[in-house]
Amino acid sequence: MKKKKIFVLDTNVPMHDPDCCSSFKEHDIDIPIHVLTELDNHKKGFDVVNYNTREFTRFLDGLDDKHLFNGGVSLGEGLGKIRVIVDSVYDPKVASIFPEKIMDHMIISCAYRLSIDPVNKDTEVVLVSKDVNLRMKAKSLGLKAEDYKTDSVIDVKSLCKTAKPLKVAKEIVDSLFKEKIIKFETKELIDPNEPVILNPGDKNTALAVYKDGSLTLIQKDKFSPFGIKPKNSEQAFAISALLDDSILLVSIVGPAGTGKTIISLASALAKLDEEIYKELLFTRTTISVGNKDIGFLPGDVNEKISPFMQGLFDNLGVIKEIDEKNRRKIDTWQQGEIKIEPISFIRGRSLVKKILIVDEAQNLTPQEVKTIVTRAGEGTKMVFIGDITQIDNPYLDERSNGLSYLMDKMKGQDFYSHLTLVKGERSLLAEVAGKLL
Repeated sequence: MKKKKIFVLDTNVPMHDPDCCSSFKEHDIDIPIHVLTELDNHKKGFDVVNYNTREFTRFLDGLDDKHLFNGGVSLGEGLGKIRVIVDSVYDPKVASIFPEKIMDHMIISCAYRLSIDPVNKDTEVVLVSKDVNLRMKAKSLGLKAEDYKTDSVIDVKSLCKTAKPLKVAKEIVDSLFKEKIIKFETKELIDPNEPVILNPGDKNTALAVYKDGSLTLIQKDKFSPFGIKPKNSEQAFAISALLDDSILLVSIVGPAGTGKTIISLASALAKLDEEIYKELLFTRTTISVGNKDIGFLPGDVNEKISPFMQGLFDNLGVIKEIDEKNRRKIDTWQQGEIKIEPISFIRGRSLVKKILIVDEAQNLTPQEVKTIVTRAGEGTKMVFIGDITQIDNPYLDERSNGLSYLMDKMKGQDFYSHLTLVKGERSLLAEVAGKLL
């Protein structure tokens, strides 16, 4: 039999996932009373973490009060118990190493006291936290500490793949160039809407997208949404997915300068011009580079988040400069059809016939991504773009961020397409800096 465990939760775990208690199977869950104190400080607000805090607190409030603080409450058949540990004693050994009596140290102390309690001699005590420094401090005491990994992706590299190379007969490539769409059978494992490069053994390779047992030819010179032409095959594949109305969800990952934002915006504007969508919504997390807080900002909601949306305005400026027609249309749409959408206010909305671009999606949690995608109504398309190697959220990494989670869970859906951009096109300086710095 597996050894039973007691998982002691840090505050950031329920703030990250309010349903975390369903993830520990037959093992018990202990919540230090100090966690409730910290949660109380985060219950007000409109951010997802505030919502998660309120959800988790309501979950605890719905349990049997008498047993929650005394012995624990069963979480259901086959599951362990949950209890709140009302222990404010600061363990002398913890105090000798960490004399500052702050909340993090009190939580570590609670977990440590549980681990040395003779009652738990046959039970492994594990502190679960998204805070790597807290985990390191706990380990210095000989206490086992782990990250909350329930929503982490196991193999990120397999998700961030470029176009799949396929060796085919020359006749297939010739037929594809002639017919544009051909039936194609293969023993290779290919996902719906996956880009492929057909190689007949000579220089005449062909770009195509696999869908419903067919190959569709992709020609770079055929795409030019709002004057933005693809500079490489990766961008051509991405624009193809962005302009395909049958694809309702697109994710694009790549380093800075690969063109993720501008091709997404240009394609969205083209569809807005065709009246496929009524509005173009643009959003991103309000986390600064390096997680440096710039403090409170004056003005209304749009003015407050405007500094974080400068990437949108920069790229719209580039598209405006292409010709005067673009400028007139975009200037008109910026009065109504093009909107900045704060992520904090998206919960509860139903987005119908809109195209939503989520920039810097690697800074979102899996819970936040779920919140956004479930807002999609009829006729709505969502585009998530980002670089999973540049994460500013201190509690996320390449495996646990919302963009990686989206790529992992949506893989194989016929309405979903993922693209990876590798080649930098912003400038020589940006490309070299991205590789060397």
